[in-house]
Amino acid sequence: MTLFILAGGMGSRYGGLKQIDPFTEHGEFIIDFSIYDAIRAGFDRVVFLIKRENYEIFRTTVGARIEGKVKVDYVFQDMDYAVPENKIPPERVKPWGTTHAVLCGRDLLDDCFAVINADDFYGKEAFETAAQFLKHTKADSHDFAMVGYHLGNTLTENGSVARGECHGDINGMLVKISERTKLFAEDGGAYYEDENGEKVHLPASTTVSMNFWCFAPTLFEGLAEDFEQFINDPDREPMKSECLLPNTVGKMIRNGDCTVRILKTEAKWFGVTYFDDKPKVVAKIKSLIAEGIYPDGLWK
Repeated sequence: MTLFILAGGMGSRYGGLKQIDPFTEHGEFIIDFSIYDAIRAGFDRVVFLIKRENYEIFRTTVGARIEGKVKVDYVFQDMDYAVPENKIPPERVKPWGTTHAVLCGRDLLDDCFAVINADDFYGKEAFETAAQFLKHTKADSHDFAMVGYHLGNTLTENGSVARGECHGDINGMLVKISERTKLFAEDGGAYYEDENGEKVHLPASTTVSMNFWCFAPTLFEGLAEDFEQFINDPDREPMKSECLLPNTVGKMIRNGDCTVRILKTEAKWFGVTYFDDKPKVVAKIKSLIAEGIYPDGLWK
């Protein structure tokens, strides 16, 4: 099984390359804990999706730490991958979005794989749940999965967050994801404003997506099709529009191209959306080490 880690983001709200910002006395990053959890859950390969200019710093830090413990590969999210030259604005530096990011891994991801963000702390249980699903998934399957978190376990006090509100059927299958781009913590849950400016409260128990997916290689046909439509859309904003993975998967569900099971977890998500989030995340990781959930020095 392969863990595909999306580490190509710019970290604009955080103010730096947060994927390689140390969070422990041993210099470990959040990404180290995800890899450690994945290995002990049964994943035997890690593929990093990064910017080409960040290859050396990734290879000499986290890459060097895990070589020999798991197979490691790198793939680059280049602006011109699967994009005609005449569709690329010369001034654009923003990546094309998470659909494009995963699509960039098409040539390397020939077995079943999980997708995560590099700067999110997902928790041991989440990787165990994902691994259990993938162990029983065949490469030609169109049955995928998404790890679903309780909204109350994913919020920050330092600003708004974007979360995908998951709507499932009685069998636990994902029907659609509603993107909530400005969620503010409130009364254990969160609120957002609808199109009429009305305040809408979401309870803490609401299932949300944190971009933790389980796929088979059959995914790539749908990704390529949707990304091509995105690139050729005359109404997209050329400098900022992104093709987002939850939206693409949602279209595939509606078209009958796949099914997605919601794998619910009680795990608590830690994140560093904003720089002010870091001290609390550092404290939470230190607490988990003190409890013996993680060793004091992951790669000793």
